[in-house]
Amino acid sequence: MSKKLMKQMALAVVLASAGVLAFLLATGERGLGLSSSARPPFEPRPVVIELLGADAAADLGWNHKGLEAAFDYAARLSTDTLLIVTDGEVVGVLGDPATVLPVHSVRKALLSTLIGQRLGEGPDQISLSSTLEELGIDDQPQSLTPGQKQATVQHLLNNVSGINHAAAAEAGLTAEKMRRLGSEENEPGRVWAYNNWDHNALSTIYEERTEQPIATAFHQAIAEPLGLQDFKPEHVTYIEEPDLSQHRAASFKMSGRDLVTLGELYLHKGEVEGSQVLPSAWVEQISKGLVETEIEGLRAGYSAMWWIPGPETGLPAGTFWGWGLGNQALLVVPAWRTVIVHQANTAALVQRAIALAEEKDLALGEAILELALSCREPEKLDSDFCIEERFILRGEFAGLITGIAAARL
Repeated sequence: MSKKLMKQMALAVVLASAGVLAFLLATGERGLGLSSSARPPFEPRPVVIELLGADAAADLGWNHKGLEAAFDYAARLSTDTLLIVTDGEVVGVLGDPATVLPVHSVRKALLSTLIGQRLGEGPDQISLSSTLEELGIDDQPQSLTPGQKQATVQHLLNNVSGINHAAAAEAGLTAEKMRRLGSEENEPGRVWAYNNWDHNALSTIYEERTEQPIATAFHQAIAEPLGLQDFKPEHVTYIEEPDLSQHRAASFKMSGRDLVTLGELYLHKGEVEGSQVLPSAWVEQISKGLVETEIEGLRAGYSAMWWIPGPETGLPAGTFWGWGLGNQALLVVPAWRTVIVHQANTAALVQRAIALAEEKDLALGEAILELALSCREPEKLDSDFCIEERFILRGEFAGLITGIAAARL
Protein backbone atom coordinates (compact mmCIF):
# COMPACT_ATOMS: atom_id res chain seq x y z
CA MET A 1 0.00 0.00 0.00
CA SER A 2 1.41 3.41 -0.95
CA LYS A 3 2.42 5.97 1.66
CA LYS A 4 0.00 8.38 0.04
CA LEU A 5 -2.94 6.02 0.54
CA MET A 6 -1.86 5.13 4.08
CA LYS A 7 -1.91 8.82 4.89
CA GLN A 8 -5.36 9.15 3.32
CA MET A 9 -6.67 6.19 5.32
CA ALA A 10 -5.35 7.65 8.56
CA LEU A 11 -6.88 10.96 7.63
CA ALA A 12 -10.19 9.28 6.80
CA VAL A 13 -10.44 7.87 10.31
CA VAL A 14 -9.85 11.33 11.75
CA LEU A 15 -12.33 12.95 9.39
CA ALA A 16 -15.05 10.40 9.99
CA SER A 17 -14.66 10.69 13.73
CA ALA A 18 -14.49 14.47 13.75
CA GLY A 19 -17.34 15.05 11.37
CA VAL A 20 -15.53 16.85 8.60
CA LEU A 21 -14.89 15.51 5.11
CA ALA A 22 -13.20 17.61 2.47
CA PHE A 23 -16.03 16.80 0.09
CA LEU A 24 -18.65 18.51 2.18
CA LEU A 25 -17.38 22.07 1.93
CA ALA A 26 -14.54 21.95 -0.55
CA THR A 27 -16.69 20.76 -3.44
CA GLY A 28 -19.99 22.34 -2.42
CA GLU A 29 -21.57 19.17 -3.85
CA ARG A 30 -20.94 20.64 -7.27
CA GLY A 31 -22.61 19.21 -10.31
CA LEU A 32 -25.51 17.58 -8.52
CA GLY A 33 -28.08 20.24 -9.34
CA LEU A 34 -30.41 19.39 -6.48
CA SER A 35 -33.15 21.63 -5.17
CA SER A 36 -34.77 21.26 -1.77
CA SER A 37 -38.09 20.43 -3.44
CA ALA A 38 -36.80 17.48 -5.51
CA ARG A 39 -37.68 14.05 -4.14
CA PRO A 40 -34.71 11.64 -4.17
CA PRO A 41 -35.05 9.22 -7.13
CA PHE A 42 -34.89 6.10 -4.94
CA GLU A 43 -37.59 3.71 -3.83
CA PRO A 44 -38.46 3.85 -0.12
CA ARG A 45 -36.38 1.49 2.01
CA PRO A 46 -38.18 -1.14 4.14
CA VAL A 47 -37.46 0.73 7.37
CA VAL A 48 -39.69 0.78 10.44
CA ILE A 49 -41.78 3.96 10.58
CA GLU A 50 -44.29 4.69 13.32
CA LEU A 51 -46.53 7.76 13.22
CA LEU A 52 -48.97 9.15 15.74
CA GLY A 53 -52.63 8.79 14.75
CA ALA A 54 -54.26 11.59 12.76
CA ASP A 55 -56.31 13.04 15.63
CA ALA A 56 -53.50 12.89 18.18
CA ALA A 57 -51.06 14.41 15.66
CA ALA A 58 -53.51 17.24 14.91
CA ASP A 59 -53.80 17.99 18.63
CA LEU A 60 -50.04 18.60 18.61
CA GLY A 61 -50.15 20.74 15.48
CA TRP A 62 -49.28 18.18 12.82
CA ASN A 63 -51.01 17.04 9.63
CA HIS A 64 -50.91 13.24 9.39
CA LYS A 65 -50.72 13.14 5.58
CA GLY A 66 -47.90 15.66 5.67
CA LEU A 67 -46.01 13.51 8.15
CA GLU A 68 -46.49 10.47 5.93
CA ALA A 69 -44.98 12.39 3.02
CA ALA A 70 -42.02 13.61 5.11
CA PHE A 71 -41.21 10.15 6.45
CA ASP A 72 -41.62 8.63 2.98
CA TYR A 73 -39.01 11.16 1.83
CA ALA A 74 -36.67 10.13 4.69
CA ALA A 75 -37.13 6.47 3.71
CA ARG A 76 -35.66 7.36 0.30
CA LEU A 77 -32.49 8.67 1.96
CA SER A 78 -29.90 6.67 3.89
CA THR A 79 -31.38 7.96 7.14
CA ASP A 80 -30.92 5.61 10.11
CA THR A 81 -32.93 7.56 12.67
CA LEU A 82 -35.53 10.31 12.33
CA LEU A 83 -37.44 11.47 15.39
CA ILE A 84 -40.04 14.22 15.78
CA VAL A 85 -41.14 14.83 19.36
CA THR A 86 -43.69 17.50 20.39
CA ASP A 87 -44.66 18.21 24.00
CA GLY A 88 -42.82 15.03 24.95
CA GLU A 89 -44.95 12.91 22.58
CA VAL A 90 -43.31 10.96 19.75
CA VAL A 91 -45.07 12.29 16.66
CA GLY A 92 -43.05 10.13 14.29
CA VAL A 93 -40.03 7.83 14.36
CA LEU A 94 -38.01 6.08 11.65
CA GLY A 95 -35.50 3.43 12.66
CA ASP A 96 -34.35 2.54 16.16
CA PRO A 97 -33.94 5.63 18.37
CA ALA A 98 -31.73 3.65 20.78
CA THR A 99 -28.98 3.18 18.16
CA VAL A 100 -25.80 4.99 19.20
CA LEU A 101 -24.01 6.73 16.31
CA PRO A 102 -21.29 9.36 15.90
CA VAL A 103 -22.86 12.82 15.95
CA HIS A 104 -19.86 14.43 14.22
CA SER A 105 -20.01 18.23 14.44
CA VAL A 106 -23.16 18.20 16.56
CA ARG A 107 -20.44 17.79 19.21
CA LYS A 108 -20.16 21.58 19.20
CA ALA A 109 -23.73 22.05 20.40
CA LEU A 110 -23.04 19.51 23.16
CA LEU A 111 -19.91 21.41 24.21
CA SER A 112 -21.96 24.62 24.13
CA THR A 113 -24.32 23.04 26.68
CA LEU A 114 -21.45 22.23 29.04
CA ILE A 115 -20.04 25.74 28.76
CA GLY A 116 -23.46 27.27 29.35
CA GLN A 117 -23.64 25.45 32.69
CA ARG A 118 -20.38 26.99 33.90
CA LEU A 119 -20.88 30.67 33.10
CA GLY A 120 -19.58 32.95 35.83
CA GLU A 121 -16.54 34.55 37.40
CA GLY A 122 -15.58 31.91 39.97
CA PRO A 123 -12.43 29.76 39.94
CA ASP A 124 -14.18 26.82 38.24
CA GLN A 125 -16.38 28.93 35.98
CA ILE A 126 -16.03 30.48 32.54
CA SER A 127 -16.53 34.16 31.78
CA LEU A 128 -17.68 35.07 28.28
CA SER A 129 -15.55 38.21 28.39
CA SER A 130 -12.32 36.45 29.39
CA THR A 131 -9.58 36.73 26.78
CA LEU A 132 -7.29 33.92 25.72
CA GLU A 133 -4.44 35.86 27.31
CA GLU A 134 -6.25 36.02 30.65
CA LEU A 135 -7.01 32.29 30.44
CA GLY A 136 -3.43 31.39 29.58
CA ILE A 137 -4.41 29.87 26.22
CA ASP A 138 -1.75 29.64 23.52
CA ASP A 139 -0.87 26.97 20.96
CA GLN A 140 2.03 24.99 19.57
CA PRO A 141 3.98 24.31 17.43
CA GLN A 142 2.86 27.78 16.21
CA SER A 143 2.13 30.32 18.93
CA LEU A 144 -0.70 32.82 18.87
CA THR A 145 0.11 36.49 18.37
CA PRO A 146 -0.56 39.05 21.13
CA GLY A 147 -3.49 40.34 19.07
CA GLN A 148 -5.02 36.88 18.67
CA LYS A 149 -4.82 36.38 22.42
CA GLN A 150 -7.31 39.24 22.83
CA ALA A 151 -10.09 37.03 21.43
CA THR A 152 -12.67 36.24 24.11
CA VAL A 153 -14.66 33.14 24.98
CA GLN A 154 -17.68 34.85 23.38
CA HIS A 155 -15.71 35.35 20.17
CA LEU A 156 -14.80 31.66 20.09
CA LEU A 157 -18.38 30.55 20.75
CA ASN A 158 -19.64 32.61 17.81
CA ASN A 159 -16.70 31.73 15.52
CA VAL A 160 -15.61 35.37 15.20
CA SER A 161 -12.18 35.02 16.84
CA GLY A 162 -10.51 35.67 13.47
CA ILE A 163 -7.78 33.19 14.45
CA ASN A 164 -6.41 31.55 11.30
CA HIS A 165 -4.35 28.91 13.10
CA ALA A 166 -4.32 25.28 11.94
CA ALA A 167 -6.63 23.01 13.94
CA ALA A 168 -7.15 19.34 14.71
CA ALA A 169 -10.00 17.59 12.86
CA GLU A 170 -10.29 20.41 10.35
CA ALA A 171 -9.10 19.01 7.01
CA GLY A 172 -11.62 20.04 4.35
CA LEU A 173 -12.71 23.08 6.34
CA THR A 174 -9.29 24.71 6.04
CA ALA A 175 -9.75 26.14 2.54
CA GLU A 176 -13.09 27.77 3.38
CA LYS A 177 -11.77 29.11 6.68
CA MET A 178 -8.72 30.64 5.01
CA ARG A 179 -10.88 32.13 2.27
CA ARG A 180 -12.76 34.05 4.92
CA LEU A 181 -9.88 34.85 7.26
CA GLY A 182 -6.92 35.16 4.91
CA SER A 183 -3.32 34.72 6.00
CA GLU A 184 -2.96 38.02 7.87
CA GLU A 185 -3.96 38.66 11.46
CA ASN A 186 -7.61 39.62 12.03
CA GLU A 187 -9.08 41.78 14.75
CA PRO A 188 -11.27 39.56 16.97
CA GLY A 189 -14.98 40.04 16.49
CA ARG A 190 -14.90 41.35 12.92
CA VAL A 191 -15.04 38.26 10.64
CA TRP A 192 -17.13 35.08 10.94
CA ALA A 193 -15.63 31.76 9.78
CA TYR A 194 -16.58 28.20 10.72
CA ASN A 195 -13.45 27.49 12.67
CA ASN A 196 -12.46 24.28 14.42
CA TRP A 197 -9.64 26.09 16.18
CA ASP A 198 -12.27 28.03 18.13
CA HIS A 199 -14.23 24.86 18.94
CA ASN A 200 -11.19 22.90 20.05
CA ALA A 201 -9.75 25.73 22.15
CA LEU A 202 -13.09 25.92 23.95
CA SER A 203 -12.69 22.24 24.88
CA THR A 204 -9.29 23.07 26.39
CA ILE A 205 -10.69 26.09 28.23
CA TYR A 206 -13.54 24.03 29.65
CA GLU A 207 -11.28 21.25 30.90
CA GLU A 208 -8.70 23.62 32.38
CA ARG A 209 -11.26 25.82 34.14
CA THR A 210 -13.36 22.97 35.53
CA GLU A 211 -10.53 20.45 36.02
CA GLN A 212 -12.78 17.79 34.51
CA PRO A 213 -12.51 15.78 31.29
CA ILE A 214 -15.39 16.47 28.95
CA ALA A 215 -16.57 12.84 29.11
CA THR A 216 -16.83 12.94 32.91
CA ALA A 217 -18.46 16.35 32.92
CA PHE A 218 -21.05 15.44 30.32
CA HIS A 219 -21.90 12.23 32.14
CA GLN A 220 -22.27 13.89 35.54
CA ALA A 221 -23.70 17.28 34.58
CA ILE A 222 -25.89 16.33 31.58
CA ALA A 223 -26.50 12.61 31.21
CA GLU A 224 -27.36 11.84 34.83
CA PRO A 225 -29.63 14.84 35.55
CA LEU A 226 -31.47 14.35 32.24
CA GLY A 227 -31.71 10.57 32.62
CA LEU A 228 -30.07 9.83 29.27
CA GLN A 229 -30.64 6.17 28.49
CA ASP A 230 -27.74 5.23 26.22
CA PHE A 231 -24.85 7.64 26.80
CA LYS A 232 -21.66 6.32 28.40
CA PRO A 233 -18.46 8.28 29.16
CA GLU A 234 -16.55 6.10 26.69
CA HIS A 235 -18.72 7.57 23.93
CA VAL A 236 -16.49 10.66 24.13
CA THR A 237 -13.12 10.35 22.39
CA TYR A 238 -10.48 12.81 21.24
CA ILE A 239 -9.02 13.61 17.84
CA GLU A 240 -5.42 14.76 18.21
CA GLU A 241 -3.16 16.30 15.57
CA PRO A 242 -0.20 17.70 17.57
CA ASP A 243 1.69 18.65 14.41
CA LEU A 244 -1.03 21.26 13.82
CA SER A 245 -2.30 22.28 17.23
CA GLN A 246 -2.17 21.28 20.89
CA HIS A 247 -5.96 21.64 21.22
CA ARG A 248 -7.90 18.41 20.77
CA ALA A 249 -11.32 17.84 19.23
CA ALA A 250 -13.72 16.03 21.58
CA SER A 251 -16.00 13.71 19.58
CA PHE A 252 -19.30 12.21 20.76
CA LYS A 253 -21.53 9.25 20.01
CA MET A 254 -25.18 9.46 21.05
CA SER A 255 -28.52 7.83 20.39
CA GLY A 256 -31.44 9.60 18.79
CA ARG A 257 -33.59 9.42 21.91
CA ASP A 258 -30.81 10.89 24.07
CA LEU A 259 -30.40 13.76 21.61
CA VAL A 260 -34.15 14.41 21.85
CA THR A 261 -33.89 14.56 25.63
CA LEU A 262 -31.06 17.07 25.36
CA GLY A 263 -33.11 19.15 22.92
CA GLU A 264 -36.05 19.12 25.34
CA LEU A 265 -33.77 20.65 27.97
CA TYR A 266 -33.61 23.71 25.73
CA LEU A 267 -37.36 23.68 25.09
CA HIS A 268 -37.88 23.81 28.86
CA LYS A 269 -35.40 26.70 29.20
CA GLY A 270 -32.88 24.54 31.02
CA GLU A 271 -35.22 23.12 33.66
CA VAL A 272 -35.69 19.43 34.44
CA GLU A 273 -38.23 18.36 37.07
CA GLY A 274 -37.88 21.61 39.00
CA SER A 275 -34.08 21.68 38.80
CA GLN A 276 -32.27 24.30 36.71
CA VAL A 277 -29.74 22.16 34.84
CA LEU A 278 -28.90 24.92 32.34
CA PRO A 279 -29.30 28.68 32.97
CA SER A 280 -32.36 30.00 31.16
CA ALA A 281 -30.34 33.06 30.11
CA TRP A 282 -28.03 30.78 28.15
CA VAL A 283 -30.94 29.26 26.24
CA GLU A 284 -32.30 32.71 25.43
CA GLN A 285 -28.90 33.95 24.26
CA ILE A 286 -28.63 31.24 21.61
CA SER A 287 -31.72 32.39 19.76
CA LYS A 288 -30.94 36.10 20.14
CA GLY A 289 -27.18 36.44 19.76
CA LEU A 290 -26.74 35.20 16.21
CA VAL A 291 -23.98 36.20 13.82
CA GLU A 292 -24.83 36.24 10.11
CA THR A 293 -22.79 33.70 8.14
CA GLU A 294 -23.51 34.81 4.56
CA ILE A 295 -24.79 31.26 3.96
CA GLU A 296 -28.39 30.93 2.87
CA GLY A 297 -30.91 28.44 4.21
CA LEU A 298 -30.38 26.24 7.22
CA ARG A 299 -27.01 27.79 8.11
CA ALA A 300 -27.88 31.48 7.79
CA GLY A 301 -26.77 32.34 11.32
CA TYR A 302 -24.49 31.04 14.07
CA SER A 303 -24.74 31.51 17.83
CA ALA A 304 -22.84 29.83 20.66
CA MET A 305 -21.94 26.87 18.40
CA TRP A 306 -25.55 26.39 17.21
CA TRP A 307 -26.76 27.13 13.67
CA ILE A 308 -29.71 29.47 13.08
CA PRO A 309 -31.86 28.74 9.99
CA GLY A 310 -33.19 31.44 7.70
CA PRO A 311 -36.93 32.08 7.23
CA GLU A 312 -36.94 30.55 3.74
CA THR A 313 -36.46 27.09 5.31
CA GLY A 314 -40.02 27.05 6.67
CA LEU A 315 -38.71 26.81 10.23
CA PRO A 316 -40.08 29.45 12.60
CA ALA A 317 -38.08 32.24 14.23
CA GLY A 318 -36.29 31.09 17.36
CA THR A 319 -35.23 27.73 15.91
CA PHE A 320 -31.61 26.63 16.42
CA TRP A 321 -29.83 23.42 15.58
CA GLY A 322 -26.65 21.37 15.73
CA TRP A 323 -25.33 20.01 12.43
CA GLY A 324 -22.71 17.40 11.51
CA LEU A 325 -21.28 15.39 8.62
CA GLY A 326 -23.88 13.35 6.78
CA ASN A 327 -26.53 15.79 8.02
CA GLN A 328 -26.58 14.60 11.59
CA ALA A 329 -28.97 17.08 13.17
CA LEU A 330 -30.51 18.14 16.46
CA LEU A 331 -33.17 20.79 15.84
CA VAL A 332 -34.83 22.71 18.67
CA VAL A 333 -38.03 24.42 17.50
CA PRO A 334 -39.56 26.32 20.46
CA ALA A 335 -42.45 27.77 18.42
CA TRP A 336 -43.59 24.21 17.69
CA ARG A 337 -42.64 22.88 21.18
CA THR A 338 -40.71 20.30 19.15
CA VAL A 339 -37.35 18.57 18.88
CA ILE A 340 -36.28 16.91 15.62
CA VAL A 341 -33.34 14.50 15.37
CA HIS A 342 -31.81 13.08 12.19
CA GLN A 343 -28.93 10.57 12.10
CA ALA A 344 -27.15 8.60 9.39
CA ASN A 345 -24.22 6.23 9.76
CA THR A 346 -21.33 7.35 7.51
CA ALA A 347 -18.93 4.48 8.29
CA ALA A 348 -19.63 2.45 5.14
CA LEU A 349 -19.31 5.54 2.97
CA VAL A 350 -15.85 6.30 4.33
CA GLN A 351 -14.65 2.72 3.87
CA ARG A 352 -15.91 2.59 0.29
CA ALA A 353 -14.29 5.94 -0.43
CA ILE A 354 -10.96 4.66 0.89
CA ALA A 355 -11.15 1.63 -1.42
CA LEU A 356 -12.03 3.80 -4.41
CA ALA A 357 -9.20 6.19 -3.61
CA GLU A 358 -6.76 3.27 -3.62
CA GLU A 359 -8.16 1.81 -6.82
CA LYS A 360 -8.09 5.05 -8.83
CA ASP A 361 -5.33 6.94 -7.00
CA LEU A 362 -7.74 9.71 -5.99
CA ALA A 363 -7.78 12.13 -3.11
CA LEU A 364 -10.33 11.08 -0.53
CA GLY A 365 -12.58 14.05 -1.19
CA GLU A 366 -12.69 13.29 -4.90
CA ALA A 367 -13.52 9.66 -4.16
CA ILE A 368 -16.48 10.74 -2.06
CA LEU A 369 -17.63 13.09 -4.79
CA GLU A 370 -17.43 10.30 -7.37
CA LEU A 371 -19.48 7.98 -5.14
CA ALA A 372 -22.12 10.66 -4.64
CA LEU A 373 -22.35 11.31 -8.36
CA SER A 374 -22.46 7.61 -9.22
CA CYS A 375 -25.58 7.13 -7.11
CA ARG A 376 -27.39 9.51 -9.45
CA GLU A 377 -26.81 7.19 -12.43
CA PRO A 378 -30.02 5.30 -13.36
CA GLU A 379 -28.37 1.90 -13.22
CA LYS A 380 -27.17 2.55 -9.63
CA LEU A 381 -30.50 3.62 -8.17
CA ASP A 382 -31.30 0.11 -6.94
CA SER A 383 -27.81 -0.78 -5.69
CA ASP A 384 -27.55 -1.70 -2.01
CA PHE A 385 -24.93 0.96 -1.33
CA CYS A 386 -26.85 3.80 -2.94
CA ILE A 387 -30.08 2.82 -1.24
CA GLU A 388 -28.75 2.13 2.25
CA GLU A 389 -25.44 3.90 2.74
CA ARG A 390 -24.96 6.71 0.24
CA PHE A 391 -24.04 10.23 1.25
CA ILE A 392 -27.07 12.38 2.11
CA LEU A 393 -26.62 15.62 0.22
CA ARG A 394 -27.40 19.01 1.69
CA GLY A 395 -30.12 19.60 -0.90
CA GLU A 396 -31.76 16.32 0.07
CA PHE A 397 -31.64 17.16 3.76
CA ALA A 398 -33.06 20.61 3.08
CA GLY A 399 -35.88 18.86 1.22
CA LEU A 400 -36.58 16.72 4.27
CA ILE A 401 -36.80 19.81 6.49
CA THR A 402 -39.05 21.50 3.92
CA GLY A 403 -41.33 18.45 4.04
CA ILE A 404 -41.44 18.43 7.82
CA ALA A 405 -42.28 22.14 7.89
CA ALA A 406 -45.06 21.54 5.36
CA ALA A 407 -46.57 18.97 7.74
CA ARG A 408 -47.35 21.63 10.35
CA LEU A 409 -50.97 22.69 10.62
